[in-house]
Amino acid sequence: MKSFLAKTTDAESARSTSAQAKINKRSFYFLIPAAALCIVLFLALTQTSRSFHSFTEDLFRLELSENTLSMHYTIAYPENFGLEDAEVTLPVFTPENKASRQKLLSDVLGFLHSLNPKLLNAKDAYTYDLLLSYFENEYDALEYFYYSEPLSPSSGMQTQFPILLAEYTFRSQKDVKDYLKLIEKSEDYFKGLLRFEQEKSLAGLFMSDTSVKKVIVQCDTIMDPSLLKNGSHFLQTTFRERLLKLKEQGLLTDEEIKYYESQNNRLLTTVMAPAYAALGDGLFLLSGTGKNPGGLAGFENGQEYYLYLLKKDVGCYSDINKIKTMLCEDFDKNLDDLAAITKKNPNLLSLASDGRFTAILPFDEGEPMLRYLQKRMEKDFPPLTSEVSYSLKEISESLASYSSPAFYLTAPLDDYSNNVIYLNPNSSYDRLELFTTLAHEGYPGHLYQCVYNNGKSAKKNPIRNLLGYTGYAEGYALYVELLSYDYASELAQNAGEKEAAEYYRLLKTNRKVQLCLYSLMDVAIHYDNADYSKIETFLSAMGVKSSQVCHNIYEYIAEEPANYLKYYLGYLEILSLKEKAREKWGNSYTDYDFHKFYLDAGPSDFRTLERHLD
Repeated sequence: MKSFLAKTTDAESARSTSAQAKINKRSFYFLIPAAALCIVLFLALTQTSRSFHSFTEDLFRLELSENTLSMHYTIAYPENFGLEDAEVTLPVFTPENKASRQKLLSDVLGFLHSLNPKLLNAKDAYTYDLLLSYFENEYDALEYFYYSEPLSPSSGMQTQFPILLAEYTFRSQKDVKDYLKLIEKSEDYFKGLLRFEQEKSLAGLFMSDTSVKKVIVQCDTIMDPSLLKNGSHFLQTTFRERLLKLKEQGLLTDEEIKYYESQNNRLLTTVMAPAYAALGDGLFLLSGTGKNPGGLAGFENGQEYYLYLLKKDVGCYSDINKIKTMLCEDFDKNLDDLAAITKKNPNLLSLASDGRFTAILPFDEGEPMLRYLQKRMEKDFPPLTSEVSYSLKEISESLASYSSPAFYLTAPLDDYSNNVIYLNPNSSYDRLELFTTLAHEGYPGHLYQCVYNNGKSAKKNPIRNLLGYTGYAEGYALYVELLSYDYASELAQNAGEKEAAEYYRLLKTNRKVQLCLYSLMDVAIHYDNADYSKIETFLSAMGVKSSQVCHNIYEYIAEEPANYLKYYLGYLEILSLKEKAREKWGNSYTDYDFHKFYLDAGPSDFRTLERHLD
């Protein structure tokens, strides 16, 4: 949910907290009696700990106060964090943002370098290591300030912003008012996005013509005037649905609902729709200024920016050649496994063609699948420490065409007892696909991991919730998704359906082959500068003969650098960490203990996780 845009800084706050941190009396310790030495050590530890917590709390509040959307999705009750009076705001880009960002990062690193992490307790020292790596990486990336793409056709803010509004939870009447203020500020927000794209163009870093055409079409269609006119736009229908829920709770009257609906309709038609039109027009004028039709490697310093993304998004600090080797070896192994399964069961695919294998699973709906997954995972995963409820819902029909096949809406860190998994009605799942999807999104996947982490948030620093280690979360979700294929095989085996059990293992291996293949192409396009012809040749050798399919794959990967690696490289990093745990823990190793180690650590980069394992 974090915006790509730069943040400003409260310089006075940073200076005051930095001043508290300078404690160093070690050179005088030998002159002090033992009892007094203990007191001095205790004071030094306490002062350092207080300074660290004060600084990170201020930084947490600063980051959230500058983006109301981010704050709303991170915390449910701002008053719990001293943010009850925060203004409703969006991070609007201005030419001064880069300098502000540099000042903030310089202040943060100055404070962190002034501390002695040996004077922190174990949990704070771990957070310190994460923050230092994260902000050093961010500071180094200032050189590539205009390489980010906030308007990517697949995941840009032109599509994400309205979805975030549509899923914006209304817990009170204040949330409704804040929501309307966000729409009111959308004009300036989109002007800032266009200004950023204009500066990217001047820097020779604008998106390709293929990409900009997609974004312009999105700008022309997302705020469809005919839908707005008849009241069927998803930002109208979902708004009313949420208002009615507040009415059911006795928090709104019919008159208030009527008023808020009129305000929503007015702002959508007079502010937000024109903002989209202006963004589309501005991008049209920039068409043709993009000089690079391929991946990041086609830009000067593009490879360096790609390595930054691997650290920031995946959490992987490994050398790029090591990453290539890891992916290639895994790809070869999976192909061998695939060949072995089909050789052993040559009729497996023909037997599975009628779909009977997937129908063998003893569940035909999501709820019993989730209940089974919760029960099955118990022996290998630590229990949640608090009562949790969840619901399985379909995405609103009006929103379905803009949404992914399924997603878990991440719960705020201070309100994680009620959770929702959304399924897209436009997606048709067979039983196995639904089973593995719910493992990824629910148990033991995102929902379980989020609740587990938030349940321990009192013992963790909240600043960690703002460090976007997507590889930690998505690598884990893929890890348990693949584990759920084993659960399905186990169910089939116990039912005496040995061929179905083998078929599930085949599908699991095929899933790994596919994701590893896409990850290899990601590296080839963005680091090795592979063009479309090379990717088409590669895919053709793998059996993909449709040129349209090849184009779609190439364009998506070119537009979303490191996206597949968040999942698959994150997954491989977990397997590597798991193997190191086996070696270190010897006969005492259990999957339960490893999963507990991983989950207890919380969102992290894999380098720091490995050090923590040591």
